[in-house]
Amino acid sequence: MKFTLSVALSPLDQLTELAATAEECGFASVALPDSLFYSETVSADYPYTPDGSRFWDEETPWVDPLIAAGAMGAVTSRIRFYTSVLKLGSRNPVLLARQVGSVANLTGGRFGLGLGVGWSPEEFEWCGAPYEHRGKRVDEAIEVLRLILGGGMVEYHGRFFDFGRLRMSPAPERPVPFYIGGHTEVALRRAARAGDGWASAMMKFDDLSTTIQRLRELRAEYGRADEPFEIQAVCVDRFGLDGYRQQAEIGVTDVITVPWVLQGLGFDAPVSAKKDAIKKFADEIIDKFKEA
Repeated sequence: MKFTLSVALSPLDQLTELAATAEECGFASVALPDSLFYSETVSADYPYTPDGSRFWDEETPWVDPLIAAGAMGAVTSRIRFYTSVLKLGSRNPVLLARQVGSVANLTGGRFGLGLGVGWSPEEFEWCGAPYEHRGKRVDEAIEVLRLILGGGMVEYHGRFFDFGRLRMSPAPERPVPFYIGGHTEVALRRAARAGDGWASAMMKFDDLSTTIQRLRELRAEYGRADEPFEIQAVCVDRFGLDGYRQQAEIGVTDVITVPWVLQGLGFDAPVSAKKDAIKKFADEIIDKFKEA
C-alpha cells in the first residue's frame, strides 16, 4: 500500500513545504488537482457531490498542476507527483505533450499523468474545445500524448487531431504513466483499455469495491489482466489502520489522503499545523504499514 498526499485547495505558498514534508515522512506521491477557472454559473452538475454543487467557490486557490509539479520537484528528490485528475477534454494534446514531457524530465521521471474528460461545458467552450463528442476526442488525445511522449519522429491522422511528422526532444527517459479517472462505465472502460491505473474521486467503500471488481472484469476483457495497474482511491468511510487494510484487501494500491482534514483542520489551516498532521499520519499509519 502506498500513500499519496493531496494538496487540493491549499494556499499556493504552502505547496513546496508540504511536498518536502511529505517526502521526509515517507509519502509516495503528491496528488495535484486541476481547475481552469471558476465560472459564475455552470450549465452542468458537478458529478461527484450528491446534489451536483461545487464544493469550492471563486476565492478557492488553484494552480496549474504541471507548474506545481515542477516547483515541488525542485525542492524534493524522491517523492512522485501526479495530476488527480487533469481535464484533458479542454486541452490541446500536442501542446500538453510538450508540457508533460518537460515536467517529466525536470523531475527526473517522478511524474504521472492523471487524466479525466472534464465535466463543465464552459471549460470546454471558453478554451476553444467543443463539448460535443468529448469522450471520443479524449480517446484520441490519449493516443496523441502517448505517441509524442514515446519519442522519435511521429505523425497522427485522426478524426479530431491531425498533424504531420514532428518530434519533441528530449523524450522522457521512461514512459509517463497514465491514470484515468471517472466513475461511469465508459470511463472505466477507458481506464481498463488505455490506462496504467485508475483514479477515483470521493467514494464510499462499498461503491469502491464494486468499481474495482468491474475494472478487473474489463481489464480481463481487454487482455490486460496480468499487467501492472494502479488503483488510486479517495475513500470517504474507511480510515485508520484497519480501514486502510480493508482498502488494500479490495485492491487499492494507493490511498489519497488529506491528513489535516482527518485532524479536523480546514484547507486554509496554517502550514505548520498541516506539517504536524502529515507527521502524525506518518507515525500512526505509514510507519505501521512499513513494519507489517
